[in-house]
Amino acid sequence: MEVSPKVVVNCLIARLPVRERRALLDSGETVSLEFGQILCQPDTPFRHVHFPLTGFVSLVAQVLDHPPLEMGLIGNEGVLGATLVLGVSAVPLRGIVQGAGTALRIEVRQFRSLLESSPALRRSLNRYLYVLMAQLSQTAVCTRFHELGPRLARWLLMSHDRSHSDHFHLTHQFLADMLGVRRSGVTTAAGVMQAQGLISYTRGEIRVLDRAGLEATSCECYAEVIADYAKQMGEWPLTPQPPRRGL
Repeated sequence: MEVSPKVVVNCLIARLPVRERRALLDSGETVSLEFGQILCQPDTPFRHVHFPLTGFVSLVAQVLDHPPLEMGLIGNEGVLGATLVLGVSAVPLRGIVQGAGTALRIEVRQFRSLLESSPALRRSLNRYLYVLMAQLSQTAVCTRFHELGPRLARWLLMSHDRSHSDHFHLTHQFLADMLGVRRSGVTTAAGVMQAQGLISYTRGEIRVLDRAGLEATSCECYAEVIADYAKQMGEWPLTPQPPRRGL
């Protein structure tokens, strides 16, 4: 299914000049992203590049005999497959859908052709790749030095930015896997946030009630990632409007 050049909701695509944007859109197809769907696996070549439109994707690292650990998130501010701009086709991290939605999918062969013909696309992906590397580094530091509560708040803010809604689906076990901790720890931390009126949480359904409160609870890593994006790409495009209390 084609995506109209007049209705572009991926920020990287929207920044391209009209002709290059149209060529990219014509090369892809809109596909559904289902929660938990694996889009790529480490040490295998990319088959497709995904520009999220309404869904978002976790970048997950895993060590033998240990639970997975989320290293980054890609929503409609970015693209899954940016390392292809370096001429590297191997997948560095598992890509798993965390937020259901849609994406523009392009075959790698076509995408490489687009990179050759579009200087603007190459420049944009080079800058985005720096932003992504900064996010991965910040996540490693955050995991090592910060307590679970602020880390969970940061993770919920990142998900809130990319979900385009105050409500999204996440189970305690999925949260625990993404943060690399025990499920009981997530249950306790989420319970504290619910008691403080920051979120509501019922049967895997999370609703953000107090965005400003979540930002105050989060460690500084959330703001650092946004600042890195702003320096390279321009203003952070994803921060939602404050939710109305009581909804």
